Amino acid sequence: IMMAAIAIFMLTGIVSAMSPPFWLLILVRILPAFLQPVYIATAIAVAVAQADKKQENEMMGIVLGGIAISMVTTIPIATYIASHWGWESSFIVQAVISLIALAGILKILPAIPVREKKSYGSQLKILTQFRFQLSTAMNFLMIAAWFSTYSYFADYLNKVKSMDGTMVSYMLFLFGITGIASNWIAGKMLNKNIPLTVAIFLSGTIIIPVLLYFSGENEVAIIAVIACWGFFYAPCFLNASAYMISAAPNSLEFANSLATSFGNLGVSLGTILGGWIIATKGIAYVPWIGAIFGLLALLMIGIRSLMERKTSDLI
Repeated sequence: IMMAAIAIFMLTGIVSAMSPPFWLLILVRILPAFLQPVYIATAIAVAVAQADKKQENEMMGIVLGGIAISMVTTIPIATYIASHWGWESSFIVQAVISLIALAGILKILPAIPVREKKSYGSQLKILTQFRFQLSTAMNFLMIAAWFSTYSYFADYLNKVKSMDGTMVSYMLFLFGITGIASNWIAGKMLNKNIPLTVAIFLSGTIIIPVLLYFSGENEVAIIAVIACWGFFYAPCFLNASAYMISAAPNSLEFANSLATSFGNLGVSLGTILGGWIIATKGIAYVPWIGAIFGLLALLMIGIRSLMERKTSDLI
């Protein structure tokens, strides 16, 4: 599954680099988006397959840490290449990296046979469980909270904090570096207490808007806030996956793929609402949308925790 997904990633990069008609370009951008949750869910399943039960979240953190590393490296590199040699060249980078990943999967990953076949019915059953529904809502709201602001990261720093393009690129790098560290820390914390860890990192959606507001245009304060921002933000997909899997421990792969899919829906909603706020109120108001979503996500955690406490009391 991983090889098929990454091979299609590579092909879409090649087609995109050929400057196809707009309708075809849209189609070959939809395909990677469709396959992204499949690839990530399968990669996590492979990582935890041979791991001890107590190390599952740590292994997930390593996989998702790889995504954070890619944000620090390949995205800025592709952006730089596109600015000098045209947008088509950035898709060549995508194709080359996909080829390297494909070769790595083929040569390095061992065959992992299916130990237990699960029926579609047993997998779909988790969708009817209120506990899992609350976890899904939390995931959706949390990702929407972060991306309502992060999607406009560069524009916000440029227009509200008066940073030039070079400084913004440094801030993106700092953001990514702190994110790599926080993914590792979050993995360790999740092994001890999943709801508390998720709540701690989710609180950043409320803390960061306040810090951004009071930092003004003080460059040192802004740098410190962005470091905190990257720390709170980076493990959001890891936290979402761990939280949803904890509600359906017997359906790891299915729950994990749903976590990525609903996370992507959260990205869409957060980005759309952030854009709407920019168009109607101005970009300075964008972080407060994230705070509202964050409060709603914390409410989902509170309801699930209360429900589980009542259930354990009855037992």
